[in-house]
Amino acid sequence: MIKNGYTLIELLVAMVVFTVVLAAPTGFFITAIKGQQKALASQELYDNISYVLEYMSRSLRMSRKDLSGDCIPVNANYLLTNNGHGISFKNYEGICQEFFLDDSDNRIKEIKDGITFPLTSSNLEVVSFDIGSYGWNQGDGQQPKVTLFMEAKGTRGSLTELHPVIKIQTSVSQRNLDVTY
Repeated sequence: MIKNGYTLIELLVAMVVFTVVLAAPTGFFITAIKGQQKALASQELYDNISYVLEYMSRSLRMSRKDLSGDCIPVNANYLLTNNGHGISFKNYEGICQEFFLDDSDNRIKEIKDGITFPLTSSNLEVVSFDIGSYGWNQGDGQQPKVTLFMEAKGTRGSLTELHPVIKIQTSVSQRNLDVTY
């Protein structure tokens, strides 16, 4: 008998082998894409938080003591606002400036010259923003220092693995010494 085609079993075995050969690389590819999305979401969060903390640190480092009391109390360097979730000071240009956590949209914002600007991206949520003080009492003989603590998470996409969380803290002291040495 002459055979002109394939049997059903031969076709099924060929399809199973083909599916297995095709499925393995596809699974690896999907896993790699998900890993890359997670890494990019984390990097975006780190970049944004790094920028905001560097900007705030520079501003706080260059701040001046308010000798006139037109921004914060007389002879003060900083003033806590928003129940410890904000800080007001006179910047190096003599302009009153404030950084604070806006509870309405969970973003860090800045008020400078009466105008409010968001500093953090809408793709992240600031979970907490706290400010610690050290040496703010002008009679203590200590150089004023500000400690900033921030916890933020990414909000891009609906997948929870694309919502990385970061906790970061930094301390800043003024560039101009206020104490006698």
